[in-house]
Amino acid sequence: MKKIAIASLIAAATFGLAACTNSAQNESAEAANAIASDVANTTDAALGSIDNATDNALSAIDNAADNAGAAADATADAAGNALVNAGEALKK
Repeated sequence: MKKIAIASLIAAATFGLAACTNSAQNESAEAANAIASDVANTTDAALGSIDNATDNALSAIDNAADNAGAAADATADAAGNALVNAGEALKK
């Protein structure tokens, strides 16, 4: 996406520069470079935000899975203890 945007800007600048003076061409090229730089910086920032959001989501999923596993273990322990108690009660 970034490459397409930069290529489009370069193409537009090239066609616009064909009919301009050298000074206007330089100013247009500088403006195109500034825009391309802004696009690159914005894209990098967006990708960083997406990476952080993905990391946070995966961490939350991992924590939820750990909690579910701990709850299942506790339930199994409670059920096992109840069976042991029932067995002892039957022996008496």
